[in-house]
Order: sequence, then C-alpha cells, then structure tokens
Amino acid sequence: MAITSANQLELLQTAEAVAREKMIDPELVIQAMEDSLARAAKSRYGAEMDIRVAIDRKTGRATFTRVRTVVEDEAVENYQAQLTVEQAKPYLAEPKVGDEIIDEVPPVDLGRIAAQSAKQVILQKVREAERDRQFEEFVGRKGTIINGVVKREEYGNIIVDIGRGEAILRRNERIGRESFRPNDRIRSYIKDVRREPRGPQVFLSRTDPQFMAELFKMEVPEIYDGIIEIKAVARDPGSRAKIAVISYDNSIDPVGACVGMRGSRVQAVVGELQGEKIDIIPWNADQATFLVNALQPAEVSKVVIDEEAGKIVVVVPDEQLSLAIGRRGQNVRLASQLTGLDIDIMTEADESTRRQAEFSERTKLFVDSLDLDEFFAQLLVAEGFTSLEEVAYVDLEELMSIEGVDEGTAGELQARAREYIDSQNRKAMEAAVALGVEQSLIDFEGLTPQMLEALANDGVKTLEDFATCADWELAGGWTTVNGARVKDEGLLEKFDMSLEEAQHLVMTARVQLGWVDPSELEAVEAVATSDDENDEEVGA
Repeated sequence: MAITSANQLELLQTAEAVAREKMIDPELVIQAMEDSLARAAKSRYGAEMDIRVAIDRKTGRATFTRVRTVVEDEAVENYQAQLTVEQAKPYLAEPKVGDEIIDEVPPVDLGRIAAQSAKQVILQKVREAERDRQFEEFVGRKGTIINGVVKREEYGNIIVDIGRGEAILRRNERIGRESFRPNDRIRSYIKDVRREPRGPQVFLSRTDPQFMAELFKMEVPEIYDGIIEIKAVARDPGSRAKIAVISYDNSIDPVGACVGMRGSRVQAVVGELQGEKIDIIPWNADQATFLVNALQPAEVSKVVIDEEAGKIVVVVPDEQLSLAIGRRGQNVRLASQLTGLDIDIMTEADESTRRQAEFSERTKLFVDSLDLDEFFAQLLVAEGFTSLEEVAYVDLEELMSIEGVDEGTAGELQARAREYIDSQNRKAMEAAVALGVEQSLIDFEGLTPQMLEALANDGVKTLEDFATCADWELAGGWTTVNGARVKDEGLLEKFDMSLEEAQHLVMTARVQLGWVDPSELEAVEAVATSDDENDEEVGA
C-alpha cells in the first residue's frame, strides 16, 4: 500500500489512539512512525542512503527526503550519503563542509514485509517510551507509601499491581508473620526504583524504618505540616520499634500528638505493622539525655560518652540490667540504632569495680614512680591526678591545696615526678636509637621519646616513613565491617593522640620533605579550626 493513497489523517489518528492507550506523548508515537517509514524506505532505495521521513502534524502527509552531507575530500566513506565540496557545487552556490543537500524522493509502497517491519519499529519505540514514562513516574515517588493489589507470589516474593505497572515485595522486606493472598490490598514503602532491560523495576518494603515514619506522617497532621519532626527511627520488624520526635511548637507535646486521643493515632500505625510495639521518644540534642529516653522503660544511673571512639557506657541499677538490655538484646540494640553509637551497659556494681581497679592502678603508679606511701598516693588520686605529667607540671598551688601538703612537699613531689619522667625519656630515646631511628625523625617536633620508640618498634624510623603514615594509623579509629564497628589500633593511640593531631603531624612532615605545598597544611588547619568552632556553637 502506498502512503500517498492512504488516508493521510489516519496516521495522526492512530498516533493519538496509541498515545492515549499507553499514556505517553503523541509526539513520541509520530516520531516512531517516522523512523519506521524511513527504515522501510531504506530497504527500497538502499541501506547506504540517508532517507528521512517527516509527517506533517496537521495534515498527516508523509514527506520522504534523501539527505547528503558535504565532507572533506579524504573523509568520504559513504558515496550515497556524502559528497565532497567539488561534487556539491552543481547543487549549492558556495558549498562548505557540513552543508546538507536535501532532495525529495517518491514515497515507497509498503509491502507485507516492510509493513511488518515498520510495525515492529513502532511497537518497540512505544514500549521504550512507556518504560521511560513509568520510570519517571515512580522514581519521583521513591521514599513514599503506595497502595497496591497483590497479584501473585513467586518464591516468597509478592508481585503487586500498583496501577500503571507492577512492583515486587521481596521476602526479606516482608514482616515475618504476615501473609497475603491474590487480590488483597497492600500498603508498602517504595524503597528503590531501577532501570532494567525488561523495564523499570519498583522495589517495595514493609520492614524499612522509613515505612513507619511515613505511616506516622499520614496519621499525624502535625508531622505532615512540619510542626513535629521525626529525627530517628529504629525497628525490629514485627516485634518492636522506637521513634524519636521533636516539636518546634512549645505548646505541642510531640509524644502526645503521635499517640493521639486514647492512642488512636499510634494504634492505626501498630495495626498496619501487624501489632509491632512502638516506643515514642522525645528527641534531645544532648546525647546523654536522648539515650536515657531511648532506653526507657529502664532507669539509667549514669552515662559516659566516648565521642572519639563513638561509644557510650551506660550504668544502670543491678535490678534494671535485664530490662535495659531487653529480650535478646532488643532494647539496647534499638537504642543504639537511634543514637548511632555503640552502647555498653554495665551495672552499678560492675562500674564500681571498674573505678576501684582504675584507682588501684593509678595509686600503684604514684607509689612506684614517686616513692610514696600508699596513703599519700591514694590522696593524689582522690584529688583527681591521673598521670605523672599532671603532678610534674601543674601549678604548685594546686598541689598545696591538698590537705597536709606544704610548699616544700609540693616542690619535692614535682622534682621526683620530673626526674622520673626524664629517666623514662632517656631510656626510651636510647631504645629508639638502638632500633635505628634516624636523626631526621628525632629532630621532628611533636614526637616524644616514648612515641619514637613505639614508631621504631613498628618499623617507622625515618621522617619519610612517618610522612607516609595515615592519620588513623597513628591515632587509631573505627571501621564498620558487616554492620559491626571494629577497632583499629593506632601506633600512638596509647599516648592519647587525636586524629586531628596525627593529621597535623603527618602534613607537617610532608611539608618539611617538600612533598606538599605549605598552603595545603594551612587549608587543613583552617578546616579543623572551622569544625572546632562549629562544635562549640552546637555545644552552646
């Protein structure tokens, strides 16, 4: 059938009908028709020719044209679609590279095979456009809740009809004890949307913590309006959950608003989550206060935070230990997820034993190094002295403030402490030199003899060796492996070196060696100073 003999408006009508059915732009359908007609024309005139088809958007008339491009003489590869500047002179007054010569050619007759090929091209283009439309629609809804209808179950995975496509609820994203049958209505959280060769894949979840957060947003108008914010969520799907909320309006209680009148709001969420128990907790910027709230209903006696290690030690009364830990560690695990910190729980008896051990250890240090009797050493520890350096270099007045210590006694204490420190420094330096530490590292400012000995024992003996170290290799740090935090021991960690100090020392060494520009060291210090100021503002 020749295009010219067909009803020209039929092309436009077909394009509009297909676009309505597939819910895509009619322009995409017309472009697919143009591509298919062009392919059919190439099979008639020759695959080497550049045949293009344009369909008039008003009349439906299809115009077939042959396009030839002007190229450099040596660049001609296809004589049917390219020609040189000299060859183009009969067609153009002043031809130049890049010009196109366009000639209209007669329409082709679409035989059975050509028509079938054109149909396949149109269907393929329409399918691609439909997939793009589905992807753009659902990727914009990622992170929201969607309602669907269960179609079938495949190997434990639920296939859900979500209107303009299908989604999958994997077995590990389902709440443990719930089951679904075909045609059941299901509410899920859109966790991810991906492009795949077979079309966009929408992955749902009912176990994601944000699913519960979105359910609260639907049930609590104050959250939807931004008056109340959900700061953190932790879930043990199907069993228990904790959600931390804060109100930006002093007249509104965030916990009460989420619970609702007679628990109506929270019960609606609990019902959707198959009876999952939910603890609603007031969020607090102070980590210790927040953690005390998070560990409810257990009572907390004391909280000790190690910010550098990212850990928290919580002390609870002996009878509260099992309640704080929870069944199979559930309560402390959820509290840890909320705060983002590792939590160690100990009883008051354990904490007392630990403090007594530290007291005895420090007492022994002062007895052995300062040649004191046990009572006097205990007195120093009780006054808060923890190291020889504190005794050696503190103001005399602080030592004299201890009951029974006069100026002479204080001076003698400092003299003994400094003499012992100097003795230890000499021994450490002799050991470091014996291990092969070079003068370049000895002269480097910021490293004590004990640090030099520790570095030498690990093979760091020159300034070049030191400059190749990473900050965490010196100060230590934490690495997450399979979801668990693993401690990385630092070479100088026992000397209380922080990551910032280690970074400064390493960068200084690299500057001295000429490996980096001094401006880079200034930039690092500027960032560190800015971070410190920000921390002070947050603390204030």
